[in-house]
Amino acid sequence: MRIAPVRTGPIVRREMRSVPSFSIFRHQGYRHYWIARQLISAERQMVAIAIGWQVYDLSRLTRSIEESAFMLGLVGLTQFVPVLLLSLPGGQAADRYDRKKILVYSNAIRFFVILSLFATSFLPANIAIPAIFIASFCNGAVSAFTPSASNSLYPRLVPRDELPLAIAWNSLGMQGAAMLGPAIGGFLFIIGASAVYAFAAALTAIAVVTFATAQTPAHEPVHNVRGWSMIVEGLRYVFNNKLVFGSITLDLVVVFFGSVTALLPVFARDILMVGAEGLGLLRAAPAIGAAMVAFVLAANPLSRKVGPWLIGSIVIYGLSMLGFAFSQIFWLSMVMLAIGGAADMISMFIRSSIMQHATPDRMRGRVSSVSFIFIAASNQLGDFESGVAARFLGPINAVILGGIVSLLCAASWLKLFPTLSRADTFEEVDAEKAQGDAPARG
Repeated sequence: MRIAPVRTGPIVRREMRSVPSFSIFRHQGYRHYWIARQLISAERQMVAIAIGWQVYDLSRLTRSIEESAFMLGLVGLTQFVPVLLLSLPGGQAADRYDRKKILVYSNAIRFFVILSLFATSFLPANIAIPAIFIASFCNGAVSAFTPSASNSLYPRLVPRDELPLAIAWNSLGMQGAAMLGPAIGGFLFIIGASAVYAFAAALTAIAVVTFATAQTPAHEPVHNVRGWSMIVEGLRYVFNNKLVFGSITLDLVVVFFGSVTALLPVFARDILMVGAEGLGLLRAAPAIGAAMVAFVLAANPLSRKVGPWLIGSIVIYGLSMLGFAFSQIFWLSMVMLAIGGAADMISMFIRSSIMQHATPDRMRGRVSSVSFIFIAASNQLGDFESGVAARFLGPINAVILGGIVSLLCAASWLKLFPTLSRADTFEEVDAEKAQGDAPARG
């Protein structure tokens, strides 16, 4: 009779770890934040798929495949320019002003931008394409302010010892939104672009209300530091912290060259021949793989050998992109994208954890803005690079180039950032922050 409790205890604990803990959602502020963030993530995925297909389809009326692919690259460049110009001021704003209000106001503006995109679905191609580019620029301007406020707010909504669980749930929710958003957007495109934009606008409106009703702690603004001195301090901190700098530059280079997102309309329409519905599934495929990994990480967050896991995930990502480039079969292409998404999820989780562990709260906004510039450069500017590469090399060779560069980056970062590639635990990141990470080491 005494043996059973001894044997059943560990079994119960293992079952508890087999699924993510929902205890994090007992915090009302985080619960509202998480719901609103996933609504915005889904909306952004839906808008992205609608813009991509709309621009490429309209361009193909008068342009070649390569020229139309270049137009997709220009969309990425249009979104990146305002991010480059405004992200550092956006980070300063997140440290100076109430972060919840920034999220409410910026996403309210996003709502009206989506309404303008809704109007483009009823315009002729010669007017619709320039209007989409203008709306994309405005969307980029809004996106320059939201990430810093968002990433700076949620660590204050939960106790510090629950932060890994919050990060894991953020990743899981984001990948769920990235999985459902494109799939829903692709099938809504059967009705037309207007249906996609209308649904996205509704999600954004709900998100604004959810953000506004979240219970958040009073903002503690930074005092006695003004203007550019705040921005310079954030830049200096990122560049001096080798773990932070190494992780975000790795993402910059790999995604800049290795991302295939911008070229998916080309593959869907003219290579795999699967149409807008197939494009939605292709866009969802990376999120399917990422969501599976995010579920595992939410239940059992990585805590050991984080550096080797980071480098290994980049290797897997590069190989999956090469597999996608050579695939001529729709289901195999989806599998390759799903593997790439799973690998990217591991990388994203480690990089997010490093950022949160390494950054003091008073600098979260500025450090997040610097990080977002790198992320935006790798995504939007990477889309531009994909369009240029596809214009001169063809879409398949452009993807092959990205896969090769990813593998070379994994090998290079082993030498360039040995502290990062050999890091064992996130406690080492905390230790580096406590030591100031070598302002003296420059």
